[in-house]
Amino acid sequence: MASPHLSVQRDPTTSSTEPAVASRRPRLAGRLGAAVLLTAAASLVLTCLPGTAGATPGAAATQATTADEATQLVADAQHHLEAVTERVNEAQVTLEQQRAAADAAGTAVTAAQAQLAALDGQMRQIARSAFTGENLSRFNALMTSGSADEFLAQVTTLDAIAGHANEILAQVSAAATAAAEAKAAADTASAAARATLDDVTAQQADLQSQITDYKAQYDRLSAVQKVQVNAVHAGPVLTAPAVVPAPTKAAQSAVDTALAQLGDPYVWGAAGPNAFDCSGLTQYAYAAAGVRLPHSSSVQATMGTAVPRSQLQPGDLVFFYSPVSHVGMYIGNGQMVHAATFGSPVQVTSVDMKGYVGARRFVG
Repeated sequence: MASPHLSVQRDPTTSSTEPAVASRRPRLAGRLGAAVLLTAAASLVLTCLPGTAGATPGAAATQATTADEATQLVADAQHHLEAVTERVNEAQVTLEQQRAAADAAGTAVTAAQAQLAALDGQMRQIARSAFTGENLSRFNALMTSGSADEFLAQVTTLDAIAGHANEILAQVSAAATAAAEAKAAADTASAAARATLDDVTAQQADLQSQITDYKAQYDRLSAVQKVQVNAVHAGPVLTAPAVVPAPTKAAQSAVDTALAQLGDPYVWGAAGPNAFDCSGLTQYAYAAAGVRLPHSSSVQATMGTAVPRSQLQPGDLVFFYSPVSHVGMYIGNGQMVHAATFGSPVQVTSVDMKGYVGARRFVG
């Protein structure tokens, strides 16, 4: 995917070594006032950013002709990066599951091989019996029996021994089949884990490149524009309530833990204890309540029990966008706490922000 770029237009009459518009803003502010600053901001030119309608490799550049357009383009890129981050998080969850499956398959292989080894001695005895002619015992019984009843008794004993041998051979066959199937499953699981690891590694490298480029774009915005960009994705900043009563002890622990992180910075892919992305915060909060959640908003959105908007309780997780790429924790009174977005710390905002798609309950 082509990385987004943000450049500042320069007056063609100025020297190429003249500082960028952004770096001259304090001087301009002193001479021309706020109105000129807005005009300068409107001259920002961005290439087609991830998340915009035409964000495809080789697409024509999208130019922002106003400050509002520049702000929206960076906000779109911000949403795109969070979506990519959550896809990487989901891929890591998949990798963990595949590694666990590979470990389980390896354990099955070991158990099957141990069973085969345990049957080996009995198998060898059966083979020796067939080789040395002990299968002639039925004829010997006939020749040495003093009566028909004695002969039948000996034959019955021989049949029982033969039945045991057949049982052992059946067990050996089943154990050998189980070992072969376990080995095939282990090989498949290991191959899938290796492929996912390669995919995750590539996604992480691409994400890191996009993050670096995005930070450069974000830094070129004015302070006012940065606030506007963050508001698009983070929602309005609300005052955290002094007390949030939750319906259960576990929900209370999760809510209290999430609110204790207010002010911690947003960092892509972080899950605490001092920085978080959206699903990292909810994972961290519920871990304190003894509930294990994966570090992925899309996977979290498939867990627990669905809850209608009208029945939300503190501790419920609320999800945004389709496919899901953002999550927050409901704290009552139409509010939620979430790790909002780059440039905004963990904060309280309205649960009715743009993109709401549903909620899930994990305790109580």
